[in-house]
Amino acid sequence: MALMILAHPYFDVSVANKTIIQELQKQDLDLEIRDIHHLYPDYQIDVAAEQEALLRHNTIILQYPMFWFSMPAILKYWFDSVFTYQFAYGSKGDKLKNKKLLPSLTVGQVEGNFYDGEHFLIDDFLRSIQKSAEYAQMEYLKPICLFGVSPVEGNTKEEVQTKAAKHSQKLAEIIRGL
Repeated sequence: MALMILAHPYFDVSVANKTIIQELQKQDLDLEIRDIHHLYPDYQIDVAAEQEALLRHNTIILQYPMFWFSMPAILKYWFDSVFTYQFAYGSKGDKLKNKKLLPSLTVGQVEGNFYDGEHFLIDDFLRSIQKSAEYAQMEYLKPICLFGVSPVEGNTKEEVQTKAAKHSQKLAEIIRGL
């Protein structure tokens, strides 16, 4: 069973992330989705409930839009609050050991904007998530990114929905294969 941590502060007006979630919910997947911005609009995260959710699953998916080359503030706060000493790390902090962590993010700009010569910059932007997973003895999976979903890039709502539906299909295939 997989757990998806959805972290989108403007989910109600989202096109890409909302489509991804709607399409995943149509699938016959063993997937629990926790919309942390909806659950904790005041950022008062129920650490015990979140840790229990993590313990119930072997695969954790982080679904979020990239904001200023990083994750939304609530997702960072979720990490800080939930990945605690003696739970995620420390001499007895092995509760996440061998679980898989998969970042799945939407990015407004086109993919070509994230190359510096041969170097893929998204890997740099996700390094803190990768290192957090490794520190918690988790297996960090290759991220799945949906690029070019901003209306500024000239996309219509329908084009973004089509791209997002394809992204959700990739996610569903990954979830089924785990």
